[in-house]
Amino acid sequence: MRGVSGSSAGARRRIIVALDVATRSEARRLVQRLRGRPGFFKVGSQLFTAAGPEFVRELVRRGERVFLDLKFHDIPHIVAEACVQAADLGVSLITVHTSGGPRMLRAARRALDKHSRRSRRPKLLGVTLLTSLGAGEVKKIGFSDGVERNVIRLARLARRNGCDGIIAAPTEVAVVRRVCGQDFLIVTPGIRLAGGRRAADQVRVATAGAALRAGADYIVVGRGIVASRSPARALDALAAEVSTALDSRRA
Repeated sequence: MRGVSGSSAGARRRIIVALDVATRSEARRLVQRLRGRPGFFKVGSQLFTAAGPEFVRELVRRGERVFLDLKFHDIPHIVAEACVQAADLGVSLITVHTSGGPRMLRAARRALDKHSRRSRRPKLLGVTLLTSLGAGEVKKIGFSDGVERNVIRLARLARRNGCDGIIAAPTEVAVVRRVCGQDFLIVTPGIRLAGGRRAADQVRVATAGAALRAGADYIVVGRGIVASRSPARALDALAAEVSTALDSRRA
């Protein structure tokens, strides 16, 4: 997944469209308008609660790759079983909170490895610190040594305990890439579209180009595409920015 491509199709494959909508019908309309274009469609807790696992199966049956972003965080056994259930849906990416600890992360990976004897194993991604958290809130949680050091610590924890990669804000991508190496996946939310406003409650943000030049593998974009009058046109405009960033990274 680390191959760098600056082509239009290759650039679009680096984009994950977050289906952050309230209903199955809204999500279906978006998928139909963008069908086959982005690398993944992300189903998070809002849509999953509204539409359930059957909608995920529907996306997979259509040939779409699904990023199931439910951020599992529970005792090891429960998270392991949840990961198996997610894998049975046919998804390609699954998230767990790294703060669940080493035993939880290892249990999730072991369960997915066992599942992969029957089918292709989804990639396991550890969530570090949510993009909505700034330095002040991180300190209030009890992390006294700042955002970057905590992201590095959680990224290392994820790598040592079976995760294929992490979810990290664009502001920490470069340091994670340096610490965790080139074969570790970095999926990056908190993307601000060029010329656009900062997205809602996200704090640690950057443009797609900045995130990719820093070393991100995939970027996650929701409102900038989903709320557009022409989601396909918005996706293509973003893909052009992605392509330029990938070309500069390759140079």
